[in-house]
Amino acid sequence: MIETPQSWPCTLCLKPSRDTVHASCRQHVYEDLAELPALYRQLGDALQPSRRGDQTRGGTRTAPLPCSLDALDLRARGGIQGVLTSWEDDVRDTLDWEERPFRGSIQQDVDGAAAFLQNQLAWICDSHPAAKELGDEIRQIAGQARRLITGERPARRIPVACPCGQVLRVTLDTPGVRCGGCETQYGHADVLRLPMAQRTAA
Repeated sequence: MIETPQSWPCTLCLKPSRDTVHASCRQHVYEDLAELPALYRQLGDALQPSRRGDQTRGGTRTAPLPCSLDALDLRARGGIQGVLTSWEDDVRDTLDWEERPFRGSIQQDVDGAAAFLQNQLAWICDSHPAAKELGDEIRQIAGQARRLITGERPARRIPVACPCGQVLRVTLDTPGVRCGGCETQYGHADVLRLPMAQRTAA
């Protein structure tokens, strides 16, 4: 009799896996972490104001916004830097390591925290209780930064209904989601099988 290899949900995508986490899922998080310092630098270009204002019928020109506020938020302390350093602090605290060192500028914080998380990613995927949340947050902020740089529109969110009555807003590439009402965890395929939520009259 041939034994079927045991499988369980991948820590990051929740799809069946023979390992704690799929190698491809870990690689995607690693690549996002590796790219975030460069994305942080490139967002500097998105802070530059547009050269053209809006022309009105009377011939007056309105001044453009001085910069992209979304790009400003991501480059400010607490944006990309805040996401990376908060996860670094969490990992250090979980492992009972010394506190995060002072690195200097926001850019240096981004570089250092991203490198730290890359170096600890194997342990995070195998042992950290919030590995999925870390992966999701890193993917989301890297995706937001890329969209600001390329001008790509964010993916449209679709409202779907959990059997408990809670409405979940997901995209076609949502890896998974937990219902806030009944705490059911849905994988990618399962959440896309849920029925569309009914619109309520205003």
